[in-house]
Amino acid sequence: MNEYIISDPDILNGKPIIKGTRVSVALILQCLASGMTKEEVLKGYPTLTFEGYEAALQFAAEQFQGEEYHIYADTK
Repeated sequence: MNEYIISDPDILNGKPIIKGTRVSVALILQCLASGMTKEEVLKGYPTLTFEGYEAALQFAAEQFQGEEYHIYADTK
């Protein structure tokens, strides 16, 4: 992981989180997917720093590097 992202089995069952917070990478992605802006996310989670936010996005992006995904349309 990187200096901002940690995984501790005693915090949120080991989900990757921003160090020093209980804000998970998944939560940040869910906020963005729901339409929140970066500013809204940072304001909504005061323990989250800009650097932590950016690290979460970088961490999430790195999880998909080198992976191939196929999404099939429902033809019914």
